[in-house]
Amino acid sequence: MHKVVLNHPRQSGKNTVRPSRYPVVDAVRGTAIALMFVYHFMFDLHYYHVVEIDFNNDPFWLGLRTLIVSLFLGVMGVSLHLATMHGFKRQAFGQRLLKVAGCAVLVSVASYIMFPDSMIFFGILHFIATASVLGILFYRWFWVNLVLGAGLIILGLTFQHAWFDQPGWQWIGLMTHKPVTEDYVPLLPWFGVVLLGLFLGKWLFPRSTVVALDKTGAQSSQWHEKNRFSRLLVFGGKHSLPIYMLHQPMFLAILYLVFGK
Repeated sequence: MHKVVLNHPRQSGKNTVRPSRYPVVDAVRGTAIALMFVYHFMFDLHYYHVVEIDFNNDPFWLGLRTLIVSLFLGVMGVSLHLATMHGFKRQAFGQRLLKVAGCAVLVSVASYIMFPDSMIFFGILHFIATASVLGILFYRWFWVNLVLGAGLIILGLTFQHAWFDQPGWQWIGLMTHKPVTEDYVPLLPWFGVVLLGLFLGKWLFPRSTVVALDKTGAQSSQWHEKNRFSRLLVFGGKHSLPIYMLHQPMFLAILYLVFGK
């Protein structure tokens, strides 16, 4: 097996190729999925009154949620770079965007059924769909993304104005209070995390990145072949959208069978 190597394309021979996926990126996204499982399972136990947790004020759970969202959106920025590294593929981008937007609508509908007074109107999938479109405007930049990303994070964390409390503008952020909703990922400060991910992607995976092939001609990856757990993380990262959509109904169904309602 071979490690990932960085070379200029003209230096690569028959045993190298530009990879379509990077297992380490999928593994980081898979790690976010695993942490999300923990968070949502405890949330569901709270929903069934099995445990009492203050998700809105407990520093541990607030910090865990921030870590999970940061991992998802940082990896989103890295993935946006990888997807556009050798040119913007309009059809593939459009298909992915439609899937995410469609799932976001389903989440809103399902949350309205379960939580009519606190439905999800701009959660993480709504954000990802919006940030995907906006991200296309920034994917060619490098240092600008670092500076602007950091600036947007600072702005989103420090500036508030009552004008953004209006229902039509709450998706932007900058509100003086958190809206009543089960999941809220506003444009600010979180788009700054995406831009930092874009910067990080360009830094870690330049256009000249190639990967060695093993003896069978398949892309070799010493890291993700180490053990079953790492392969499971990579699998979760590759299939994050269907896993995201299915895990909560499964958790709720299992807990309903165990505890009832």
